[in-house]
Amino acid sequence: MSENTYDVLVIGGGIVGAGAALDAASRGMSVALVEARDWASGSSSRSSKLIHGGLRYLEQLDFRLVREALKERHLLLTRLAPHLVHPVPFLFPLKHRIWERFYIGAGMTLYDFLGGLRSVVPRHRYLNHRRALEEAPGLRPDALIGALQYFDGQTDDARMTLAVVRTAAAYGADVANRARATELLREGERVTGARVLDLESGQETTVRARQVISATGVWTDQILAMADIGGTPTMKPSKGVHLVVPREVIDLRSAMILRTETSVLFVIPWGQYWVIGTTDTRWSLDEDHPVASRADIDYLLDHVNTVLRRPLTRDDIEGVYAGLRPLISGDAANTAKLSREHLVATPAPGLVIVAGGKYTTYRIMAEDAVDMAVKDLDGVVPESVTERVPLLGAAGYEARWNGRRRLAARSGLSVLTVERLLRRYGSDVEEVLEPVAADPTLGQPLHGAPSYLRAEVVYAASHEQALHLEDVLTRRTHISIEERDRGLAAAPEAAALMATVLGWDDDTLRRETENYRLHVEAEIAAERQPDDVTAEVILHDVPEPSAFSGAAETSL
Repeated sequence: MSENTYDVLVIGGGIVGAGAALDAASRGMSVALVEARDWASGSSSRSSKLIHGGLRYLEQLDFRLVREALKERHLLLTRLAPHLVHPVPFLFPLKHRIWERFYIGAGMTLYDFLGGLRSVVPRHRYLNHRRALEEAPGLRPDALIGALQYFDGQTDDARMTLAVVRTAAAYGADVANRARATELLREGERVTGARVLDLESGQETTVRARQVISATGVWTDQILAMADIGGTPTMKPSKGVHLVVPREVIDLRSAMILRTETSVLFVIPWGQYWVIGTTDTRWSLDEDHPVASRADIDYLLDHVNTVLRRPLTRDDIEGVYAGLRPLISGDAANTAKLSREHLVATPAPGLVIVAGGKYTTYRIMAEDAVDMAVKDLDGVVPESVTERVPLLGAAGYEARWNGRRRLAARSGLSVLTVERLLRRYGSDVEEVLEPVAADPTLGQPLHGAPSYLRAEVVYAASHEQALHLEDVLTRRTHISIEERDRGLAAAPEAAALMATVLGWDDDTLRRETENYRLHVEAEIAAERQPDDVTAEVILHDVPEPSAFSGAAETSL
């Protein structure tokens, strides 16, 4: 990167930064993308895993945001990422006769209408008490008088962000994770690039660009400080916590959404698990270390247990994760009432800030940011084409899915395993399985995490820029939230497989497994603390994974 002057430098490797890099690269621009930690390591791997319009935004009369999000849902389901985004039915239990069915039903009718006449998801329907309990046997009969069922989309948020990054690279973007922007370069008042610290080598590099796009989410105010732009904070982060429990502990045929006193609560299928979330509380501590406390876990258990026949306990919890929503600061005291619409601004010449928004509308946010950046570039730049650019793994996915039984027979894997792989890698699945022909042991399940193959760990290190054990166990896979031990049993074998690709010596192997163990133990200890302050202190002292021993804690 130090050898070029790019049209655009994007800082931030979450879904919006990845989308901006893809948008600019697919317009024919030269692009660099840097991320301080790992792709999607912030908010973009800690969401509710939904691609949705947002029913609750209808109640806020934010019709434009809902319509925009539902259009993006359609594109992702049908063209851009059909391997990573799938329809899922949701049940909305009704507790009041007549008025609630009319009120919520009218909202869902509008939701269906805003989704478009050619929507690929079914329209909502009413279920009486008997049919609702057939759909949700795990609910208490007195918890509902009927229900409404509607459909939305679900995704693997971390893998979709990675797919956008890799697609941007396929169109010519230079991308680097574990590369932290430490300073913005200036020529007079104009921003002309950034100083970037490679956290793997400790080497600092100058990356020059005609335009810099900051897509740093909850860290946006730190970029503004680098640009000597202070004043009122732009961001008002909100913490969302999710629990992961086994499928067998809740007897449901579809996902579920419940109203709470402040927001909504989801129970969402996630492979062999349910994801339950989320909380919505203001966060004013270190943005690098959002953490679940005992109060968060108790809140979620208390609310979901109001409708379940068999109440959940802490013993049912397999995993917990916490993330921050990058909400734009506003007058609302309650973060649940802040708009999810995004902000794009040019606070200094050569610098574009994009902030706020929601995961579903990342492509629109990215397009708006690049549109603003190109206004200040010489020459004619084509309009965005990302509405028509499938992500890696999307092209040919349906044909691969139809041939999944032949692939299973050829690879020696079960059809169920091949289906899981197709939903993770799409039409790139044969690339993942290619090393198995030379080493059949790679086709075996990973010890301690049988839902994943050993080949997937190798592929994460060889093709997906996983540089540390945490990258694999937390984002390339989701072992850290799906296994009761948070992946500790899988860690040694996963690290050994990564070592064969990355050339780790014995000391590096020990350091990687030890750092991961420390991180898991700190998270579990934090979850026993009564509040955010005491929980965050525990996690704050755990070292970030980095090959460069002198690397400071990351911030962007």
